[in-house]
Amino acid sequence: MRTRKRSFVFILFIGILTAMPRLTSGQQVLPFPPTPSASQAGLTIATSTYQKRVDPKRLAADAPNILIILMDDVGPATASTYGGEVNTPTLSRIAKIGISYNRFHSTAMCSPTRSALLTGRNHTVIGNGQICELANDWDGFSGTIPKTSASVAEVLKDYGYNTSAFGKWHNTPAEQTTSKGPFDYWPTGYGFEYFYGFLAGEASQYEPNMVRNTTLVEHPHTSSGHNYYHLTEDIADDAIRWLREQQAFSPDKPFFMYWAPGSAHGPHQVMKEWADKYKGKFDDGWDKYRERSFARQKQMGWIPQNAQLTPRDSTMGSWESIPESEKPFQRRLMEVFAGFAEHADYNAGRIVDELQQEGKLDNTLIFYIWGDNGSSAEGQNGSISELLAQNGIPTTIPQQIKVLNELGGLDVLGSPKTDNIYNAGWAWAGSTPYKSTKLVAAHFGGTRQPMAVSWPAKIKHDDIPRPQFHHVIDIVPTIYEAVKITPPQVVNNFTQDPIDGVSMEYTFADAKSPGTRKIQFFDIMGSRGIYYDGWFASTFGPRTPWLPGLPKGITNWNPENDVWQLYNLNEDWSQANDLSKKMPAKLEELKNIFLVEAAKNKDLPIGGGLWSMIYHPEDAPSTPYSSWTFTGPIIRMPEFAAPKLGKFNNTVSMDITVPEKANGVLYSLGAFSGGLTCYIKDGYLCYEYNLFEINRTQIKSTQKLPTGKINITVESTLAAAKPGSPLDVTLKVDGKVVAQGRVPMTAALAFTANDCLDLGTDLGSPVSPDYYDQAPFTFNGTIGTTKIWYPKK
Repeated sequence: MRTRKRSFVFILFIGILTAMPRLTSGQQVLPFPPTPSASQAGLTIATSTYQKRVDPKRLAADAPNILIILMDDVGPATASTYGGEVNTPTLSRIAKIGISYNRFHSTAMCSPTRSALLTGRNHTVIGNGQICELANDWDGFSGTIPKTSASVAEVLKDYGYNTSAFGKWHNTPAEQTTSKGPFDYWPTGYGFEYFYGFLAGEASQYEPNMVRNTTLVEHPHTSSGHNYYHLTEDIADDAIRWLREQQAFSPDKPFFMYWAPGSAHGPHQVMKEWADKYKGKFDDGWDKYRERSFARQKQMGWIPQNAQLTPRDSTMGSWESIPESEKPFQRRLMEVFAGFAEHADYNAGRIVDELQQEGKLDNTLIFYIWGDNGSSAEGQNGSISELLAQNGIPTTIPQQIKVLNELGGLDVLGSPKTDNIYNAGWAWAGSTPYKSTKLVAAHFGGTRQPMAVSWPAKIKHDDIPRPQFHHVIDIVPTIYEAVKITPPQVVNNFTQDPIDGVSMEYTFADAKSPGTRKIQFFDIMGSRGIYYDGWFASTFGPRTPWLPGLPKGITNWNPENDVWQLYNLNEDWSQANDLSKKMPAKLEELKNIFLVEAAKNKDLPIGGGLWSMIYHPEDAPSTPYSSWTFTGPIIRMPEFAAPKLGKFNNTVSMDITVPEKANGVLYSLGAFSGGLTCYIKDGYLCYEYNLFEINRTQIKSTQKLPTGKINITVESTLAAAKPGSPLDVTLKVDGKVVAQGRVPMTAALAFTANDCLDLGTDLGSPVSPDYYDQAPFTFNGTIGTTKIWYPKK
């Protein structure tokens, strides 16, 4: 009897173990377990039964293809589709065969929006309260999407989709972007079977550092059949190629594509003919642009007739305040932006054309999101080199125009020789009718993004804008509902975080359906807000994006002392009427709700995103090394992972062999828009510190280098232990000083987002005009061992 009982327990235990995979697999656990063999093995082949296994279909036969198009740094009043003056025929095309949303929102910043969009979780829950380059150790600001929040690509891939991403990524820790990884947090580590683009927050459109899957690659010399190269065209070419291969190799599979160009993030770079389309169109300035757009938005029914045009902030200059001598510069900056944005929309249209040609457009669910945040005011007063402002370097417009004229004048804007970005006034105009711009989460000028959605097979075209309050976190659950997928509880052995988004599919057939999103919190670097059932409370935060320098009083800033505003969005479309004084109890209610949401979403401490940007720059992402040894030439070491040659005390020691008629780059860091380089020109040892084109410090030996094996040493010492301090540079040959000089001001943050350190050449954008026409100006001698180190503290 006891033996039988043991046997029963054993059988029951085995039964439970056998049943467990069925209980926890499928939609609950991904990836799906391998399909078991359908054959039955006997002792011999003659006694065995062979039957080929068939993987079960995880998707409905009519599962749609999915395409997300995400534009960069374009505001709600820029696209002609919705009342702006940038021609956007592709966005209009999607709107005309589908539906549009006029109360759809981003986070107000790049990496945070992209991570939220791809995972369906709030940005701080997944460590993206700040851009990757300024991440820190607080949970909500780590810059790393955890594996407990799988991307939609990972889930769709496991269900049988082919997945791909093109263009800007900006969701990999900055210090992990070298060719040696680790690759866990690259696009291929988040479920994208194929990636072609750049990992950083921005890139030169002409000379980018490109990645294919996990390999750094050289971009083609030309794009889209032209005799020149442009990044947006390149990623459209590659996306079309991928679609054709996907159709040829896996015709039974649907696809998911994420296409995210760098446009219209700075630098604003596009061919002259595209900018010239807008000559004269913005001559009357940003105030008049705003008035025209506002009138068109009402005429089109894009915003309600009772919506109010909010006034220009008192800290932002009017068009009339711009001296006449500077207005041509400011106009051209906007013309280049407009051409850049239209060019990106045109190339998005090439992908849509390909889908139509392949007969797939009807069953493709397209989300065309016009901006990952509002228009960018980071150009402040307008600039030929956008990272001047990011590094806190003060300049005047006459200074910039002088340098521009030396480079060739207004026609150089938009070319490889400038990293231009427009005046913040144009960004404000592009945010009509709302207040503020990108980086302000308190106002819809930073967060409200027009979106068009089409799916001809399932969505009937409707001109009525969808007014339900929604957010980028709602895209993933919308996809899951459309594809009929239940979000998994476990992915790759990681128990999943709850999805914060809600599906928008209920709006597809009914523009007037009551909104299902009742609450949404916003916070970017202390600029924060809370939406709650038609009400919105917000506080501007400690930073004003369009003002240069450190924010006044930032060292003593206490978020508990911030002044909040209150808006009734059911009556006040554009946050024009602050009710905080009239309804203090309601304001307190929403402020308390914000605190609960902030705690729940790992948004503490408030302002945590400012830690490594303002309070402790030494804690910004970096590798743990203080010394490096390189053997021979080394190329494409991303700046954020490379030695900080332009901002820290350091020594570079190179063993080289100098030939007769020696020429070429020994090492370079950065780009023509900003960087440093050490090179040999006609036998002379040269050094240049390029402070964002505004100031170029050149140091040169008085005598030619000897031929044969020598040692070159470059010692760089900051004059003071503070950001931006002057830098004393000494050049030595075999220990003997051959040249010295002082760089009057240094870059406190970085030269570029996407360019690199090269030894033996200057790939990408050449740092110095001294060899611009000879780039990459590869050294014609031999490079042996290079050692770089910071002095011991």
